[in-house]
Amino acid sequence: MYAPTSTNSPRSGPTSGDDDALTDFDGAGEILRAWGNGLRPDPDLTVSQWADRHRMLSGRASAEPGRYRTVRTPYMREIMDRLSPGDPSQRVVFMKAAQVGATEAGNNWIGFAIHQAPGPMLAVQPTVELAKRNSRQRIDPLIDESPELRERVKPARSRDAGNTMLSKEFAGGILIMTGANSAVGLRSTPARYIFLDEVDAYPASADEEGDPVTLAEARSLTFAHRRKVLLVSTPTIRGLSRIEREYEASDQRRFHVPCPHCGAMQWLKFDRLRWQKGRPETAEYHCEGCDTPIAEHHKTAMLEGGEWRATATAADPTTVGYHLSALYSPIGWLSWERIVRAWDAAQGSDEAIKAFRNTILGETWVETGEAPDWQRLYDRRERWTSGTVPAGGRIRTCRSDDARGPCSAFGECEVCRSLPPSTPPSRTTSTRNAASPAETSSRPTAPPLSPSGAVFAQDNGQAPCPS
Repeated sequence: MYAPTSTNSPRSGPTSGDDDALTDFDGAGEILRAWGNGLRPDPDLTVSQWADRHRMLSGRASAEPGRYRTVRTPYMREIMDRLSPGDPSQRVVFMKAAQVGATEAGNNWIGFAIHQAPGPMLAVQPTVELAKRNSRQRIDPLIDESPELRERVKPARSRDAGNTMLSKEFAGGILIMTGANSAVGLRSTPARYIFLDEVDAYPASADEEGDPVTLAEARSLTFAHRRKVLLVSTPTIRGLSRIEREYEASDQRRFHVPCPHCGAMQWLKFDRLRWQKGRPETAEYHCEGCDTPIAEHHKTAMLEGGEWRATATAADPTTVGYHLSALYSPIGWLSWERIVRAWDAAQGSDEAIKAFRNTILGETWVETGEAPDWQRLYDRRERWTSGTVPAGGRIRTCRSDDARGPCSAFGECEVCRSLPPSTPPSRTTSTRNAASPAETSSRPTAPPLSPSGAVFAQDNGQAPCPS
């Protein structure tokens, strides 16, 4: 019977002495470095760190092309970093003046998400046309000028449905750009990241389907604590401003900077900026602590030493809010002198002052009607004997406030209209808004008419008309 036998033979392959031979050729060092870099995990960057390392600004979209530097606008660092995945904040609200770097910070966030934390993203402009313009002027240069983004986002082609003017696909996610006037665009897909730019310019309703901000934010609810929402805008009119409403519901952070003379931390206010009349070039900021004038050349150091401080308690602890005026604009952008010139030029025009408050101070405008101040009107009241109509009264008016609903009516009642001057009114019941006998007996006597015919009475649900 045949019995197999085994023979131990040495394994083929290089010995330790041959290790040098494996790397003894041109280009071996580069291969080893590339192999090592491939094994190394990506660095854990914040949005601002990513921008400083990878973001390049194009001359097509920036007045200062070249590498992005957060140190140029130090106040944007915390706002950007709140959008990083490691920060617990879910909603970031930024009410600000025009041209302080907010949109570029939002674009940094878009680039960071494509490169470092991919996921579905929705970027909303006031209209679809503005979304297309933003795509051409800002998003395309963002991708083209950054190699890390260019290799992840394919160029738009007519045959490539995944990458168009308003849609950019990349590994692990997609960027969809739309307008607040398009309900279809707002509910097109779930989104982990939502960038809502210039929300005060949004229409009241998107195609009659509801508030655009609410519709957009509903796209992120399934992502729970992983979602990030950025709302940015210059404000408009008090009571109508979306960004002011969101800011007032937040922790209302202000950027405090140190005085170069006494070190007192303070946030910049327009009423502390002072100048000689007719000489805007003399504008200086007066410290709240020592009242020493601060020349604008100190601003760079002040911004570097600044910090955001909350001034309120947020209704939602996952929402942080920031406010910034153009007084913080870095050297070379909008100077204090130009701000003063804009203020002087606006005098005498409510519309110009409104634009100044919105775009430079980053504050809402309070609309004023033609109604007189209530205190002055109240002080002009006159006292008359109750239950009589004074001589000289020419217009008798009646007011009825129906307690069953919010409706109020103003006008003459039939009883008052039929009375001759100086005739005491009778206590009859009007057929309109008629009261029960119990209600009628509990009402006080009618308030008098002043010589001008005005009735002064509280809005307490009781009809002051004598009828």
